[in-house]
Amino acid sequence: MSNISKTSNDNSAWVEGELRLAGILDKRMIGLLRAIENSGSINQAAKQSGLSYKGAWQIVERANNRAPKALLSTTTGGNKGGGTCLTAAGRSLLALFTSLEQQHQAFLEQLNRSLIDDPDTCLLLQRLVVKTSADNQLFGTIVEIITGAVHAEVIVELKGGTRVITSVSLASLNEPGLVIGADAVLLINGTDITMVADLDHERLSARNCLAGKVIRIHQDEVNAEVIVLLPGGETLTAIITSLSLQNMALAPGVATWALFKTNTPILGVMS
Repeated sequence: MSNISKTSNDNSAWVEGELRLAGILDKRMIGLLRAIENSGSINQAAKQSGLSYKGAWQIVERANNRAPKALLSTTTGGNKGGGTCLTAAGRSLLALFTSLEQQHQAFLEQLNRSLIDDPDTCLLLQRLVVKTSADNQLFGTIVEIITGAVHAEVIVELKGGTRVITSVSLASLNEPGLVIGADAVLLINGTDITMVADLDHERLSARNCLAGKVIRIHQDEVNAEVIVLLPGGETLTAIITSLSLQNMALAPGVATWALFKTNTPILGVMS
């Protein structure tokens, strides 16, 4: 199973925003007015908008009270049982908002296109939006690739100069973007990290040994979450047992080492 993941630069929604008029007319209110216009019933419109009947009326009444002219016309009884529809002022407001919404969307698209054309900005934003269930995301640059008989080793240098070795299958070397100089992200689960207080008295099988300093600890009856500050300013979270925490006497300010094997990180290539 490959431990290579791909992260794409093709994101057209770096900048997002919601249109709001006069501090009260927003997408939710306009959506309710549009549903009333289509259904002829505030009860049906409330259901379509995910609102309670009372909540829908409260929104409509607020808009009506602030508008110079009534936005809704309500009839009761009659052969058709009454209903609610937009007045001419309500339809004008709906048309205005729809037009502004289209212009607003075009403006956002223009901003996003300008960001995509700037590689430095795109890289910064891409790192901020990486979504993963892993406890740790470390960003760096691929500085070396060593090919072996069975696996390859990809060395990633973090911004503080710390190097992390990750092993990948030989087939993974054919992945687009997996080249020296490429921007990469390492995804590491906290449970796969071993904490060591003193390297001189340890027999180590892990190839990765990252020096750092404990800055925070969150502990319960069973486990402890230890947050370590790395030399480059990145933080690494390790999950160890509360007994191990006690035995190593870890506390904020204490120097420590985080150990993990080369097959622990998932390597993501920013393409």
